[in-house]
Amino acid sequence: MSVILEGGCRVSDFKEGAPRRHGTLCVWPQVGRAVGAQAISLRTLELAPGLSPGLRRAEGDEVLYVLSGEASLFIDGWRYAAGPEAGFYVRPGQTLTVENPGPDPLVLISSQCPEPPDACEPLAPLIQPLPGAEPPGRPPRVRLSDRPALPTADRWYRVLVDDEVGSTQVTQFVGAIPPGRAPDHFHHYEEVLFILRGRGRMWAGRRHTPISPGSCVFLPRQQVHCVENTGDGELRLLGVFYPAGSPAVRYDPD
Repeated sequence: MSVILEGGCRVSDFKEGAPRRHGTLCVWPQVGRAVGAQAISLRTLELAPGLSPGLRRAEGDEVLYVLSGEASLFIDGWRYAAGPEAGFYVRPGQTLTVENPGPDPLVLISSQCPEPPDACEPLAPLIQPLPGAEPPGRPPRVRLSDRPALPTADRWYRVLVDDEVGSTQVTQFVGAIPPGRAPDHFHHYEEVLFILRGRGRMWAGRRHTPISPGSCVFLPRQQVHCVENTGDGELRLLGVFYPAGSPAVRYDPD
């Protein structure tokens, strides 16, 4: 069950609520316009074995993170292998299709920046480039293991999607937090977090709620917050924010 903290900060589970179904695709929307987000969304996409419908947005960037499973992702018909700990960037107007050989589902964490005002209608699958189409200049897939760990205070982060991959609008990263509570801070952008491993507390102002793998967090602009790691090992999270920037930039409350 979702929890609302100070300033509209929202914490929910990644498969909370009834999913929307389109063929092999199930979608659990957790963050978007319906909960007050203006510039970003957070969704869980689960794709059963088989060929998915085509998905396309006319506007807005989309970033994907492979949580589990292995499959082929086709972006405008160009094929890319998808496996755990890989990030993908889908440009506005591109068609995404997933071919999952099974037996396990492919689970993706998606952020659209901003969320389209209307739900996208599924299209026919696109698994071959259209005649005369030019291959993309920059590969849209980034593996976490290929990105450098950048230290900040007592933690690190690895950027997956940014302008190096082609997105000037959105940043996707994975960060690691050691045991303990970091200082309170805020950002000048909306942000979503997805807890990948570890347990702790999400603080927004003076209120907090437990977080664990699968927790989805929405942070409005300028909301004072911090993540506390209550475990003995590393807490790892996926973060996405819009507009783009550095995960190391933060502001102390007065």
